[in-house]
Parts: sequence; C-alpha cells; structure tokens
Amino acid sequence: MESFRPVSRRVGMKPPTVAKAGPVVEKAPTPAGTGNLRATSRTFELKGEIHRKLISVLNLDKVNSLPRDRVRMEIGRVVEKLLQEQRVPMTTAEENQIIEEVLDEVFGLGPLEPLLKEPSISDILINGPNKVYVERFGKLTLTGIRFKDNAHLLHVIEKIVSKVGRRVDEANPIVDARLPDGSRVNAIIPPLALDGPSMSIRRFGKHVITSEELIEKKTIMRSMLEFMAACVAAKTTVLISGGTGSGKTTTLNAMSRFIPEDERVVTIEDTAELQLQQRHVVKFETRPPNLNKEGGINQRQLVRTALRMRPDRIIIGECRGGEALDMLQAMNTGVEGSMTTIHANTPRDAFSRLEAMMLMADLEIPSKVLIQQLASAIKMVCQVARLQDGSRKITSIAEVTGVEEGRVMTQDIFFFERTGMTADGKVKGRFKWSGVKPKILDRLRMAGVTLRPDIFDEVVEVNPE
Repeated sequence: MESFRPVSRRVGMKPPTVAKAGPVVEKAPTPAGTGNLRATSRTFELKGEIHRKLISVLNLDKVNSLPRDRVRMEIGRVVEKLLQEQRVPMTTAEENQIIEEVLDEVFGLGPLEPLLKEPSISDILINGPNKVYVERFGKLTLTGIRFKDNAHLLHVIEKIVSKVGRRVDEANPIVDARLPDGSRVNAIIPPLALDGPSMSIRRFGKHVITSEELIEKKTIMRSMLEFMAACVAAKTTVLISGGTGSGKTTTLNAMSRFIPEDERVVTIEDTAELQLQQRHVVKFETRPPNLNKEGGINQRQLVRTALRMRPDRIIIGECRGGEALDMLQAMNTGVEGSMTTIHANTPRDAFSRLEAMMLMADLEIPSKVLIQQLASAIKMVCQVARLQDGSRKITSIAEVTGVEEGRVMTQDIFFFERTGMTADGKVKGRFKWSGVKPKILDRLRMAGVTLRPDIFDEVVEVNPE
C-alpha cells in the first residue's frame, strides 16, 4: 500500500538511534540454564532487526495520519513478511506479540505500554534497563519488563519529555514531564545517575476518585469529609500536608469538588496533574530555563500573574519555595479559599517549612510578621499519610488556633488513632472526633453553611478483628 511503500533516506528521518533501541517487552530470563539466556538474546536481536527493517519501509508521515487499527493490520503484514525472510519458526501467538511490541515501540513508549494500560498500577519505578518496579495497592513488586539497554531506556525518556516541549541531556540531566493522561514523570540520567538512566512515573488515571470511594476505602470517614466540604464551601484556606506518595494530590482533587461552580479557579503547578472538575478553571504550568539560563518561568511569577486575572481561588499544586510568600499575601488580601500542598510529617512541621520557604523570597520580612500572616491566612490543615500496609489515610484535620511563643498553634478536630496491626499485616485503628469544638463553626454559620447536629459523634473502626 502507498502508506507502506519503501522510501529512500529522507531529510528529517531519525537516524538509526531509534532503530538501535529495538522493540522489547520481555520477561527477565529465568535461571533455568544457558538455553533460556541464548533464546532471550536471540529474541532481542530478532526484534531489533525487524524494527530496523520496518523503519526503512514505513512512510512515517502517512502512518501517523492513519487509524491505529489499519496501521496494525498493515504493520502485521510487513512484520509477517520480515519474519518469513528471517526464516524463524514462530507460532501465531508469538507473531502477534511481536506485532504488538513493534506497534508499542513505533507509536508508544515501548516496554512501558503494558504497564500504562493496567489501571491498578499507581507508580512505575525504573532503576535502569533491567529493574522495573510497580506499585499496586500500596505494595512494590519487581516486574519482568525489560529494556534492551541504557540507550533504549534513554530513547523512551526522550520521547516522553519531547512531547511536552522539554529536553534531557548532559546539560539538563534532570527533567519533569507528564504523560497525556496526566501522569507525572521524573527522570534523571548520567552523569548524575551513576547506574544509568532512572525514571519514575506517578500515575494519574482519567478516573478521579470520588468522595464515596474515599469513604469506602476508609481513607476518611463521612463526618470528616462533610466537615471539610463545609470549610471549602465557606472559602476557608486549606493546607494539605503529607509525605511523598501519601496522596496529597488525590486529596486536593477530592477537596476541590466542593468549590462552587460559579467561582473562577486558577491552578499553578510545576507539572500539570490536578484534575479539577469545575468548568471555570485556568491552568498555569511553570517552564524551565533554556541552555542559556533564559526563558524560565517559576511559580512566583505565575502567582503574580494569577492575581491579575480576577481569581476567586488560587490552587498551587505544591509549595516549594519563595512562591509561598506571594500566595500567603494573596490569601490575606482577598483570595480566600485557596489551597495548596506541602511535604511535611505533621501540621506543625508544615508551618515551619512554610516559614522557611517564605524566607527564600529575600524580602527581609521579620520572622514574627511571617508567622502572624501564616496564622491569619491558613485556617485548616489536612494531614495525610501512607501507612505500613500501603493504605492512605487522612490522619488528622487540624484547625489553626493562633500564635504562641513564636509558633503557629494547631488543634486536632478529627484524627485517626492507630491501635495495632491485624494478623495479615493491616493497620488497625479508628477515626474519631478529638472532643474539641472548632472555632470555625462561627465562620461556617455566617457563610450559610450548616452541619448536621451529630457530625462529631461518628466513630469509624478500621480493620477490627
């Protein structure tokens, strides 16, 4: 067919670096003997040879404009012919597998495609070409997925980052990017990565976890969720604190559902991953500088721009530096109800980190003034954690009560009390009220938000024996 007619070497066609990587989706060889090792090596060579020949006969411009089903059928014919030329005995199932792997290599992310199609995987961790780990339901496991070599893995990384207008090379060995489904990608390559390229993919599927799913999974109890929904509706500024992989972004997405539809929301992120459900949302993303250290746009600049766009709320994906001061000033000058996340183990640690970040702005503002502004701007802190069994829990909802002895003071309203472990390694505990009536109830009443009378009476047991 015209789409697959042989073509001569054309200007713009990638040189053999693409073909060199070769399509590989291979189980790690079992230690059953050298026969298996030789067979695996032969499979790598065969796929690499087919891939090189396939690239030489494909009209890539025409292929990219065709439906995938038609492309699969035509590539199947080409691969079948190439296999016949190689005179390699192969079953129909093995032939179909090679066709799928060639498709993944040419149009997708090669060995990663099967993992990206599995919805139960929340993290993909690649420690070099031969060690690919995945996280399912909070547990890490080693897979049999392999890349051919470091060059193949680097090719896949370059493919990912180039789609979002970024690059990775010796001058830029660390890069953040995202996949089309919103999944967050971080990669690091030599000379900083001593054992070869490494990459992590934090999955963010199309499905946004609902409030009912959070309750069903016992990430939070209904009373806590209703209380936070009331706080968000009453334009209370919320800080979501937690460790790496604890579920801060998931919690932020869930809390954002309670923002009224008629409000204008501006989001600011280093790598876009928030999945807000409102209609009136403006999304900003930072940009790294080029090789000449020019053209970079950081979060501080985007916060200032957002303030000129009449926002009802500003949501920062994660506070990491001097932008914390700009956001704090925005919260204290009319943009109430804003939200952000921060890496911290406790609500008190969260405020210590925010204070340190605001000092990065180099405006020589006294620490005492910063602490007063923090206590005035942020009213609620939602602490999330990933527990030993891999489950995520909102371990406390704390209210800011003021400043004492130069520190922001907080008081738990709800919390998760751990009581032990079950025989099968599950964390036992209960969600409960702390016994303290929050001061924010007056604000909720003035905003016209009412809570059910028995909201503080609920206790939910987790994994009781």
